[in-house]
This record gives sequence, C-alpha cells and structure tokens, in this order.
Amino acid sequence: MSEAKQSAQSVESDRSAGGPRQLTTADNVNLRTGIRNEMNYRLALKILIIACFFVLSVSAQITSESEWEMTRPVEPFRVIANVYYVGTNDVASYLITSDEGHILIDSGFEETVPLIEASVKKLGFDLKDVKILLNNHEHYDHCGGLKTLKEKTGAKLYSVREQAEVLARGGSNDFRFGGKQIFRPVTADKQIVHGEVITLGENKLITIRTPGHTKGATTWTMRVRDGDRDLEVVFLSSLSNLDYDLVSNDKYPEIGGDFESTFEILLELKPDVFLGSHASFFRMEKKFEMLKSSPKENPFIDPEGYTKFVERMREDFRQKLETQKKAAEEK
Repeated sequence: MSEAKQSAQSVESDRSAGGPRQLTTADNVNLRTGIRNEMNYRLALKILIIACFFVLSVSAQITSESEWEMTRPVEPFRVIANVYYVGTNDVASYLITSDEGHILIDSGFEETVPLIEASVKKLGFDLKDVKILLNNHEHYDHCGGLKTLKEKTGAKLYSVREQAEVLARGGSNDFRFGGKQIFRPVTADKQIVHGEVITLGENKLITIRTPGHTKGATTWTMRVRDGDRDLEVVFLSSLSNLDYDLVSNDKYPEIGGDFESTFEILLELKPDVFLGSHASFFRMEKKFEMLKSSPKENPFIDPEGYTKFVERMREDFRQKLETQKKAAEEK
C-alpha cells in the first residue's frame, strides 16, 4: 500500500471514530510525502515501461509471419567434410570446425541465436569454441544476433569496412532500411579486405567482396578434403535487388556498377559445393532429404546449380535495370 493511501485512510479513521478533526502538521507532512512518493513511483514505472518498450522494439527483430516462417528450426547436419549447417529452414548459418576452434558464418535474427546454439550442441560441438564470426551481409536477418553471439562466445568478428560501418550503428545507416536502429550494434574486431585469407586451424577462407545487395556483402570460398578429393566450397552472399533504385540511388550511387562487377566475379568462380545466405538459394531442405536417403551421393556438390543461380540473378538485375532506365528517360 502506498504512503499517500495510508495517510488518507488515517484521516478517514479519525472521522469514523469521532467526527472530522483538523489535520496536524505531521498529517500534512505525511500526506505530502506520500503523494510525492506515489508520483515518483508512477513516474519510475512509466520510465521503466518506456525503456522496456524501446529495448523490445530493438531486440525483437521478427515482426511478421513471413519472418517467422523463415526461422523454423531444422535438424542440423554435416554438409561436407568439416562444414555443418546450423541455421533455420531458410536463414542460413554455417559452422566450420577445426581442432584449434571454429568459424561461424552468420547469426540470423536475434531470436535465431538459441536455435544456432542448440544445433551446435546437437552436433557435438561447443558454441564457446567458436573463435571467429563472419557475416555475409549486414541485414538484420543475417546479423541481428551477432552481438549476442560475441557475448556468448568471446569470438572475434571479422568484417569488410563497408559492412563494419553498418554493424557498428545497428543498421541505422543502411542505404535501404536505415533511419533507425534495427539490431544491437556490434563492433568488428578486425576489418578485412577483398582477397584476404582468414585462417583458423587447417581452414583457409578467401574473402570476396560482392556488393550490390548491400554495400558490405561478402562471399567466401574454401577448399575441403572429402575422402580422396579436394572440393571448393562457396558461401554465397545475397544477390537480390529487392525494391532498390538501380539508376539514381542517392544513398548508393554506384549500386548498378557494384552489381555488375559482383556477377562478373562470381561467374569466374568454379565452386563444387554451393551454399548461400538463404537455404532456398540452393534448395537446402530438398538436398538434405536426398543426402539422408543416399549418403554416398552428396547433392550439395552442385556446380551447375551455382552457375544457374548466379546467371538467373544477373538476368533479373539486368531486366530491372533496363526497366528503370526506360522509366527515367520517359520522365
């Protein structure tokens, strides 16, 4: 019971006992103190509610049914050699293991982190053994949980400069979705560049800048030993152009040129194993079912699927670019 209510009830008791009486100085002081404390309590409660709302609005990243649909738990599995899938049904995350620690590519949403942790554990590994965090591009469905993963693992985050700048500001300076903080800001421990080799144990990942979808979009390739053969694995960033202005984008003037150079670079690659930032890019669920039924024939070895996907995305980009150019000329 608040002090204000106690003082008021004290006065009411006096009335019922012997009629109204004059309030004493002590009564006035107690009443004023109680009212002031009550007001302070309500103000503090309002501040707490506002603070909680702000925290939830930043950390609760999944806000639509379609986003929840992208984050359904799936069984984690070994893709090939020491590369494991630990993402959801569509938002991909990869664990690359070694005796000297592990590399984790992408965090997914903030809400995805517990799923990744459970997947890593189910595969027999410890999340705390992750030493390096990588992010394929700086949209919240791929980087929203990086801050939490850093806190849980103590791992170092490696990013190209353009990506690191957006991660450090929680997405507020993203050219398309910026204007407000979208995810918890996270600082890169090391800025990497195109062509840089990231080494941990026997793993060597080559950094390939593939801007367009975001300014800091990054693809990686690595070689793995599978039985008696060496295979090239690609971890492809996103190539979609969403609702972007490709002709006169004030916030990203070079977007058209970046997309074109990205497609050129990617089509020069000749990977054997096709993986990407979204499981739908490489038909993960279908291939996983195939892998379970025929373990000796790995469907993730799909060089043709990789080339067709990149070519299809380039064609989509060029058609949209041409449409926008014609519309701009007609104005």
